[in-house]
Formats: sequence, structure tokens, C-alpha cells
Amino acid sequence: MNTMQPNPNALSSLLAVLLAMLSITLGASLAKSLFPLLGAAGTTLFRLGCAALLLSLVFRIWRAPLDRRTLLGAIPYGLSLGAMNLLFYLAIARIPLGVALAIEFIGPLTVALLSSRHRADFIWLILAIAGLLLLLPLRATQQAIDPLGAALALGAGLFWGLYMLTGKRAGALLGAQAPALGMWVGTLLVLPFGLEGAIEASFTVPVILTIIGVGLLSSAIPYSLEMFALRRLPLKSYGILTSGEPAMGALMGLVWLGEQLPPSQWLGIAAIIAASMGTTWQAGRRQAGSA
Repeated sequence: MNTMQPNPNALSSLLAVLLAMLSITLGASLAKSLFPLLGAAGTTLFRLGCAALLLSLVFRIWRAPLDRRTLLGAIPYGLSLGAMNLLFYLAIARIPLGVALAIEFIGPLTVALLSSRHRADFIWLILAIAGLLLLLPLRATQQAIDPLGAALALGAGLFWGLYMLTGKRAGALLGAQAPALGMWVGTLLVLPFGLEGAIEASFTVPVILTIIGVGLLSSAIPYSLEMFALRRLPLKSYGILTSGEPAMGALMGLVWLGEQLPPSQWLGIAAIIAASMGTTWQAGRRQAGSA
């Protein structure tokens, strides 16, 4: 009997997270083309609203009862999702995509580190801090990162950590309908910030198609895939699978947006990715040892 057969749940969750990372970085690159027209907040509003509508049609959320269970699952999840998206789009309006993703990734990395009680994990914490120092605007050089953009990305990271925690709970309470319900809550949160850009914009056919594409690539597809993975994976495993997102974002920014990064920032991105992978790898070894 072969005991080394791959776990179908693990493989499907891995594929889901990889596709989600590709989709969300492509969507973010596409979204930046809407910033001159809608503004970052307006683009966020249309991204979430479009995704909420599409997911509502797919999962028929009108069948979900509007009861205490639904509200307890959808509201915290949707608030963290909406704040994360708004702050992230405001960040990438000021700093390169890959750098914003790397700084934002401090959020899920912190979740992984806070769940640990082992001194060895401080090694990965130090590595993550070193990577962050390479990215943050601490040097007055021509290639220094915009301070407000970095702060916005850090704020997005905080809400990314909350999104992981609330998403796990929302998935357990609401199942596959959780992303659609959360998107509506997030849309309502972002509405006051993005309404002005939405009202002043001129909507041509290419603009409408771009908005739909952003909604699909940045929200509807990746959050559905991530919810699929979050319902099947421990948070630490989810953290390591998403650790490649900053590098993928940097590559997308280079290819689609022409965002050149100096070697120090590539090194900072690599350090944060390594810290996340190391944290989860070490946790996996401990779990295997205690089994």
C-alpha cells in the first residue's frame, strides 16, 4: 500500500492559492490604469461592487437568511476586506506594486508569528524586520519609497491579518457565500471614500470592460479561491502558500507597469518571503514531531 500519495485537499488548496495570487496581481496591475479616471478609492469601490454583484449572481446570496449567524460572519469579514482593499489601492497609487505587497505581507506574517510560542521563530521575525527596513523610506535617496504609501501598505497588512482571521470564521459560518456577502459589506465601507471619483468619471465601453476585468481578477476570482483554501488549510499553511505574492507582484509591476526596483528592494522582498516560508516550515516540522 502506497502511503505517500498526495492529499487531494492539499493539492487543490495549493492550486487555488497559486491561481488567486496570479489573478490578484494581474488585477492590481490592471486597476492602476483606472486611477487617473476614478482615483484609487473610486477604483476600489467599483472593484468591490462589481465583484459583489458577480458573486451574488453565482452563489444566489438572496437565499441566505439575514439572521444573526449571517451578520456575525459577514460584517467583520467584510469590514476587514474593504479596509484592506482601500488602503492597498491607496498605497499602490504611491509606491510600486511589489513593494506594497511585500510591506502588506507583514500582516499575515505577524499572524503566523503571534501564534507561535517558540524562541526560534525570532530568527524569522528578525529577517522580516530586516526586509522591511530595506523597503521602508529610511534613506533620502532618489529611489526612496513614499512614506505615506508605505504607511498605507502597512495599514493594509494589518487588515490582511484580520481578513485571514475573520475569513476563516466567515467560511465556517457562511460557506461559499461568504465572499459575496463580505464584498457587499466592504463596498458599503468604501462607498463614502470612492463616491466622488465614481460620480465624476466618464464611463466608456473600454472603461466599463476594464472595471469588470478588475472586479473579476482582483476580487471575485481570487477571494473565492482563497475562501476555498482557507476552509481547508491551517492559517500557517495559508501563510506560506501566499508568501510568493510580493515577488509575483513585483514581476507584474515590472512587466505591465514598467516599475523598476533597485537591488535593495528586491532583497527586502526576498527577505520577507523567506521569513514567511521559514516560519511556516518550522511550524510544520513541530506539528509533524508532535504527531
